[in-house]
Amino acid sequence: MGELTNAGGGGLIGLLHGKGGNLAVPRPFERDIFLFDTHVAGTSHVEGIEELEPYLNVDDKLDFFREPDNPYDKQAIMIKNMDGVKIGYVPKADNVIFARLMDAGKLLFGRIAAKEMKGSWLKLDIKVYLHE
Repeated sequence: MGELTNAGGGGLIGLLHGKGGNLAVPRPFERDIFLFDTHVAGTSHVEGIEELEPYLNVDDKLDFFREPDNPYDKQAIMIKNMDGVKIGYVPKADNVIFARLMDAGKLLFGRIAAKEMKGSWLKLDIKVYLHE
């Protein structure tokens, strides 16, 4: 048993604690995996989108939130900017797999790829990522 608790840093305790007695816990490898190009749906239904547009910039991060109780789409994924302001949804045609991933505990987010005001409609192209 003495070799397990060897204060010289050898043995099992040395492997776990490393030099200096600090616990060396391996950190997981994190990365953002690009999944898909799409756009933000429903921006024309967001009140005040014209005033919000100047504050939305290319490469801004967007947070995704599942809305399983949405009466129009059971796979709905709401999109908010980093200030928590709703800007729209992942299009219904694109959200089935993303909703399943999020329901399984995966963290998805978006980044603005391009924006263009077309009258009162704000067209936002986004890239969808999986944070792993």
